[in-house]
Amino acid sequence: MATLIPTFSTCAQRMTSGERRLAQRLEDKLEADYLLWYDVPIGAKRLHPDFILLHPLRGLIVLEVKDWKLTTIQQINRETVTLLTDAGMKSVDNPLEQARRYTLAINQQLEQDRLLVQSEGRYQGRLAFPYSYGVVLTNITRQQFEAEGGLQAVLTPNLIICQDEMYESVDDYTFQRRLWDLCTYSFGEPLTPTQLDRIRWHLFPDVRIVSKQLSLLPDVPEEATAMIALPDLLQVMDIQQEQLARSLGEGHRVIHGVAGSGKTLILVYRCLHMAQETTKPILVLCFNVSLAARLRQMLHAKGIGSDRVQVRHFHGWCGELLRRHRLPKPSANEFQGTAYVEAVVQRVIQGVDADIIPAGSYGAVLIDEGHDFRPEWLKLAAQMVDPVTKALLLLYDDAQTLYGETKRQRFSFKHLGIQAQGRTTVLKLNYRNTEEILALAFAFAKEVMTPTEDNEEDMPLLVQPQSAGRHGAKPEFIRLPSFRHETEYLAARLEQLHERGMPWNEMAIVYRAKWMAEQVYDRCQQAQIPVEWINKDKDSQFYDSAAPSVKLVTMHSSKGLEFPVVFIPGIGYLPNQHSTPEGEARLLYVAMTRAVDQLVMTCDRPSEFGQRLEVALRSQKP
Repeated sequence: MATLIPTFSTCAQRMTSGERRLAQRLEDKLEADYLLWYDVPIGAKRLHPDFILLHPLRGLIVLEVKDWKLTTIQQINRETVTLLTDAGMKSVDNPLEQARRYTLAINQQLEQDRLLVQSEGRYQGRLAFPYSYGVVLTNITRQQFEAEGGLQAVLTPNLIICQDEMYESVDDYTFQRRLWDLCTYSFGEPLTPTQLDRIRWHLFPDVRIVSKQLSLLPDVPEEATAMIALPDLLQVMDIQQEQLARSLGEGHRVIHGVAGSGKTLILVYRCLHMAQETTKPILVLCFNVSLAARLRQMLHAKGIGSDRVQVRHFHGWCGELLRRHRLPKPSANEFQGTAYVEAVVQRVIQGVDADIIPAGSYGAVLIDEGHDFRPEWLKLAAQMVDPVTKALLLLYDDAQTLYGETKRQRFSFKHLGIQAQGRTTVLKLNYRNTEEILALAFAFAKEVMTPTEDNEEDMPLLVQPQSAGRHGAKPEFIRLPSFRHETEYLAARLEQLHERGMPWNEMAIVYRAKWMAEQVYDRCQQAQIPVEWINKDKDSQFYDSAAPSVKLVTMHSSKGLEFPVVFIPGIGYLPNQHSTPEGEARLLYVAMTRAVDQLVMTCDRPSEFGQRLEVALRSQKP
């Protein structure tokens, strides 16, 4: 069965009856290695073919679909068609010419990529795979088409698929053969998975990503692509991620995804989509200030400003609501520390219940790292969604829960006003970490990583991660005489990696206690290593991930971030005595899974976590 993007259930309502029939035939009669896109804009010009098909051997096919009947067509030439409609005569583009223009535009864009063209021979510089186009006439049979001389004169017969050639009774091979006949040439070598991803990268700018920080790449004007030397490695969402992102549709949605599964990519894509669908502001909430800063940077890179999408950490947003609606904040003398911020939240909840703070004021609400939100916070956020759009997206991974009670209260999303039954998705594949890093992290934390039963859709799920199969260096666990030696070792490794070409901002040091950060920061300063201490003070939380500096960040604030190289010092002091071993294990799991390619941990004394890591490392395959 072929993969349709968006899913049929999502896009069927906006299809014509003929498009629905064709979509069902394409899904049912094509094999699983066919990719299909319905009405998805392509390139910087946002062209909208009805269907695009992509196959490793058959290449790329553009299809325009028309539900016309012979009695509908009043006049036709190579440029236009005059139709008889309920509103009178209407002139439209000739669909075959329209499909041809779309195909030429795609061709011109893809030919700028040296890895998609023939490198030698007679057709050097031309695409290295077949491409074709055609028109599907869903209400005209082949016999009717051939009997109508005017149609054959302007619609090339082999580029037309007729009604009786897409009946459900037509066998799979015959149907496929009709599609293949649209193209008069073929190549012996099928497209590789890398080439297929490169084609998607060019056609669909909104699914482009880079590995560093999961940033969406800024769009490149189509006319400028010829001037760019494209790198060999271009990355896009995988097919499941793209299909999910494009298929979210209306209503409340919950995505349970493991660390590194691309949840944040889907959130950013959803922001881009909703910014075009609603005039009301869009709200993105998360728990950490550092993640909020990162999300703002990602959206800014895609041309979405704060006037359209507001990104806030939850407690900052609550304080902002009190100021906006002139409600008094709690007394700092009466409440201190965490009690104060919780009192702020309660003032907001009371303000919404009293209709002082209006509910439904956002066109969409998207929550990243929702597992760090208490149930009453989620209920509050759900109340702020416009009841017309019903656009709520909650991203959740119970394995990364770091705040709140040791044993999380089990609750129903439905009881919080989140109506996501039947619209819940689970993402199990981890794309961020190498298999070696993920295996170590999971082996270390497996005692607190028991997966939730699949039948509990309306409750938070704990999903066991699966590796996407990318391999790399084995994680390192280094024992040293003292913590001072750990800081010296880290500084030396940072300098060594930088001398070998690793940018400063692609390395991070993730720490547990402030005193550790102070010593690491001082040692980096002495070694003249540019370092940005993200949690040093209030202002430093709003960091710039692109700044040329090593990032020094707490384990808690590292959530949602990622770096090619991650150092974790101070393992000898874990678990922290001020928290539970279970909570500390989750925290170290989160810290380890920030590493994309290389993970280095250091220790200066025996500890429970050090012993567990050594056992887990010994159990790894050589």
